[in-house]
Amino acid sequence: MSNIVALVGRPNVGKSTLFNRLTKRRMAIVDPTAGVTRDRHYGKSDWNGVEFSVIDTGGYVAGSEDIFEQQIRDQVEIALEEAHVVLFLVDTIEGVSPLDREVADLLRQSGKPYFLVANKADNSKLVTESTAFYELGVQAVYPVSSINGSGTGELLDALVKTLNKNKVEKIDAEIPRFAFVGRPNVGKSSIINTLLGTERNIVTDIPGTTRDTIHTRYNRYGFDFYLVDTAGLRKKGKVRENIEFYSVMRSVRAIELADVCLLMVDATMPFESQDLNIFTLAARNNKGIVILVNKWDLIANKDTHAVRRYEEHIREKIAPLTDIPVVFTSVLTKQRVFKAMEVAVEVFHNRQQKISTSKLNQVLLPIIENQPPPSTKGKYIKIKYVTQLPTHYPSFAFFCNLPQYIKEPYERFLENQIRTRFNFTGVPMKLYFRKK
Repeated sequence: MSNIVALVGRPNVGKSTLFNRLTKRRMAIVDPTAGVTRDRHYGKSDWNGVEFSVIDTGGYVAGSEDIFEQQIRDQVEIALEEAHVVLFLVDTIEGVSPLDREVADLLRQSGKPYFLVANKADNSKLVTESTAFYELGVQAVYPVSSINGSGTGELLDALVKTLNKNKVEKIDAEIPRFAFVGRPNVGKSSIINTLLGTERNIVTDIPGTTRDTIHTRYNRYGFDFYLVDTAGLRKKGKVRENIEFYSVMRSVRAIELADVCLLMVDATMPFESQDLNIFTLAARNNKGIVILVNKWDLIANKDTHAVRRYEEHIREKIAPLTDIPVVFTSVLTKQRVFKAMEVAVEVFHNRQQKISTSKLNQVLLPIIENQPPPSTKGKYIKIKYVTQLPTHYPSFAFFCNLPQYIKEPYERFLENQIRTRFNFTGVPMKLYFRKK
């Protein structure tokens, strides 16, 4: 178990900015709008050889009836339960506020060790003014500037002294990442909560609740992978706020970094152009793909052919890449949720599959000889041999005398032959033709 450090405080005190500085990555959204960070967000940091995990929480708002602020408050309390040490951030410019006092009371009740971090102390005058926070009953105040980094060294020196240096957990970079992607409000956060059996991510009926990309490790029943919940992608014309722009970019980045993308679509709606755009994005990045048709329980008057008709509708839209598993789920009734993960694991293994050159040539060359590429301008194309390339996704090189004359229909024919004889279900592949 790694050391966990939680960043807490009222909204808009700079928690996400400090998070980005500690993790050395722009993972958490930073925006002047209060309440941008709605979910817990995890990252890794280290100082003087001591590694620790960092949790960026939503701003703590006591006594609020707002649906988001209520769930933000729950997220903060969960983070406090998970953390070993807490960094309590306050705003030096605004001074002590009633909300700061309430957060201080919450921390004292939690019994967790914590450091009061007076953020936005960007000059010597503000550093002096940060002493006002001693009234909150703390032993030390650490003035810092998350923007320029001043004061963070002293804070981290004190922080790592409280951490258990024998508890550092090494993160295995080889653990696969399964990203849940799709339009807003299709159930991405809900399915992760169902798998984990806890309210790990905020779930509401309001589209766009999830704005950050969240990684959660799943290590149960012989499985070990990361579940990645992304902000819902919307059409570019609807990305009007900076907040949502960052969310879309983060979803794109999650697809790029994932091994398998589980594209969730709403069963109550047809497979739309935005679903296809997300599918195409995952395919162009050569990711494993599983399509989850969620909310299947809401379809009334289902007959025995309803699944087949909807699946045919999807495959017609995603053609020519139709060798993609489609699973019909209901997060609400937990119907086929775990089946979806079994399929995702199978797709991951398909994507990792390596076929020997001898086996490829033994299987494919007789087929190519019986059905060679059509001649072009009176010239005949001869494919000599084929080999799989050492890439992270299935790719094959065909060596021939005239690679420039091989057309797309024959390329699709060869891909279909590979798929027919080897299991690459759910995995886009690339074929290359090189001169021999």
